[in-house]
Amino acid sequence: MESGRRIAFDFGNARIGVAISDASGLLASPGENLLAQSDDLVETLRNLLDDVNPLYIAIGKPLHLSGTESAKSQAVEAFATLVKSLVSVPIYFIDERLTTVSAARALRESGINAKEGKSKIDGMAAVGILESALNQERLQGVPSKETA
Repeated sequence: MESGRRIAFDFGNARIGVAISDASGLLASPGENLLAQSDDLVETLRNLLDDVNPLYIAIGKPLHLSGTESAKSQAVEAFATLVKSLVSVPIYFIDERLTTVSAARALRESGINAKEGKSKIDGMAAVGILESALNQERLQGVPSKETA
């Protein structure tokens, strides 16, 4: 695997979870959540992406269990278009089915209750997305088909 950090986003209407890998691509850690409706979202994203300087960006794409696109898929695609306007690195959609469920379970198992977990679940879901991308990268050289 190429050396360099990767970043993932779990897009939500209120918050956007963020996860960032280490330079070796072995570990994914949650970052600070972004407020999706913030007036300075573009500037915050630009600064984050400049700071991380990722090799690629993974964005969770919500699909139905059948694999078909969900209603939220269009909002995620619009977010991906925004991110693409800020960087020239590849952007990959990662199937995010059950990442929030898995994140909630992991938080619960670590002793964090639902109220405390509300602020952490988006970052943990982004970690799941990034871990999935990293695993796919290890197996096939790239996380998935490039989106844009």
